[in-house]
Amino acid sequence: MNVKEKRFIAVVAVIALIFGFTPVANAMHIMEGYLPVGFSIAWGVICIPFLVAGYMSIRKTLKENPKTITLLAMAGAYIFVVSSLKIPSVTGSCSHMTGTGLGAILFGPAAVSILGIIVLLFQAILLAHGGLTTLGANTFSMAIAGPFVAYGIYMLGLKVKIKKHVVVFLAAAIGDLFTYCVTAFQLALAYPSESGGVAASAVKFLAVFAPTQVPLAIIEGILTVVIIIGLETYAQPELKDLGYLTGGVN
Repeated sequence: MNVKEKRFIAVVAVIALIFGFTPVANAMHIMEGYLPVGFSIAWGVICIPFLVAGYMSIRKTLKENPKTITLLAMAGAYIFVVSSLKIPSVTGSCSHMTGTGLGAILFGPAAVSILGIIVLLFQAILLAHGGLTTLGANTFSMAIAGPFVAYGIYMLGLKVKIKKHVVVFLAAAIGDLFTYCVTAFQLALAYPSESGGVAASAVKFLAVFAPTQVPLAIIEGILTVVIIIGLETYAQPELKDLGYLTGGVN
């Protein structure tokens, strides 16, 4: 890396440390013990094939382009930082940015499943955010469902030749929102409404999430674009190795 790249990475690291140690009270993903045992196990099992694919994807990327490990670590740190900044939204969960859109755009959605589960594991053990029993459910919503939608939006936007930074914004924002649609469904599935069942319960959870999650999704989209612009300026060789700079409308 040249001097500019080292300075950029250093600035990102400092920001991560500052936000990483910011106290956050009464905020978490689906919290420890909130889901019935059967649901916790089921979501964990569903995640397994995605995690295997993610491991293989990261292994292949690093084998072909070892220098991209810096960007991979930065993508993981970004997920950790922004998903640790939470706003209590409803009993058993909360609203927060996910940060997974950036990793999905750069490394593909499968790789983000590994980054996401590592982040969620550290948050559950060290920060009491989320939990070990709900690790599967949180991984599926934040590290699998959201990134796959974000990546799909990104690829579709490039295909129809929308400007790349606009596509990045849409991918990150919509991926964030979809994560919470899945979270609402998970909660509704575990605790259906007595009168309207799962659908009615999901609507209620979504209604509670929306006032905080919609603006957070917009903020995440903007923040992801800012980071991408920084990488385009200071880390072009690594982005070329990943194929980000090939194709699309700048």
